[in-house]
Amino acid sequence: MHPWGKWGRNFVSYGVHASRAALKDSDVSWEDVDFIVGGETVRNGYGGYVAGATFAQALGWNGARVATSYAACATGAQALDTARARILAGMCDVALVVGADTTPKGFLAPNAGERWDDPDWLRFRLLGMTNPGYFALYARRRMDLYGATSEDFAAVKVKNARHGLHNPNTRYRKEVSAEDVLGSAVVSDPLHLLDICATSDGAAAVVLTSMDYARRHGVADPVRVRAISTVTPTFPQTVIDMPLLSTDPTSAVSPADLTFKQSIGAAAYEEAGIGPEDVSLAEVYDLSTALELDWIEDLALCKPGEAEQLSRAGDTTIGGRIPVNPSGGLACFGEAVPAQALAQVCEVTWQLRGQAEGRQVEDAKVGITANQGLFGHGSSVLLSV
Repeated sequence: MHPWGKWGRNFVSYGVHASRAALKDSDVSWEDVDFIVGGETVRNGYGGYVAGATFAQALGWNGARVATSYAACATGAQALDTARARILAGMCDVALVVGADTTPKGFLAPNAGERWDDPDWLRFRLLGMTNPGYFALYARRRMDLYGATSEDFAAVKVKNARHGLHNPNTRYRKEVSAEDVLGSAVVSDPLHLLDICATSDGAAAVVLTSMDYARRHGVADPVRVRAISTVTPTFPQTVIDMPLLSTDPTSAVSPADLTFKQSIGAAAYEEAGIGPEDVSLAEVYDLSTALELDWIEDLALCKPGEAEQLSRAGDTTIGGRIPVNPSGGLACFGEAVPAQALAQVCEVTWQLRGQAEGRQVEDAKVGITANQGLFGHGSSVLLSV
């Protein structure tokens, strides 16, 4: 990885740094890489649109095939899925997957220009609806359905800040108290400034190989990608999704048994043949503190409405029953869109290897990630040893 921050440099330099670190960590030669997948960044010019080739050139052309993936905040997982599919098809042995971003200050905004048929542009133009506006809707929904409180949300930030203290890749390494969170400015009621993640520069990279390649190079028990879920919603969606302005009607078709976010984890469990009861830790998409509580339930790590109980009991902290975001999560990293789903995979990998110094989950065997991008992009990666 390249540490998260606001470094003010081109995204390519971050991606090259992360790529070289991943190659060194895996003891894989650059010449052995025969497929490169870049996570597209839409804020950094044409080089960001063709990120796979951009990183291949920056690392030194080696004749490998390239691809570029984009799925908003789920970009990294979709890029990983592209590489995995090619390996499973027998079309390559070694893939390098890279995501990197340089972000502007403040809220993420749509690209310039008027696009009256683009919901992501319309929500800003018609409603002034930034991302935290949606986060606040989800938080208020949680309060109404399950009795969550602002103190419950603050406890998530306190826990994640403590987890991120010893992570050398996090941007924010400082403990906070519940009073600090509740005393910070209200951004979109009921969420305060410290309930919401920042936007950051950063990068993550993963080297993915076939099992045959790993064995030939003396790796007998590698961390394995057991499943990657990139499912889409099922009509009708009854929970509003960013950047949409309404939910789907249910007058003619009844809702599915699972919500969109619930189906993301369910598909990963089904593919892997592993259940939520087997999970040792989870890295989830905590754009806000309230959303972390939603993801705990959506991944079936507890029943709906029980996430606050887990949090209050200390079950989601390191040393608890199911540690969530031992890396510190986006609360400590901030958003670097093409990189964050890959950063989750990096963290789970280090945890399963026993290499997460200062934040290690004891006896970790199975880890799951969860992420979601605009326009029905969901992702979950399940890894095990």
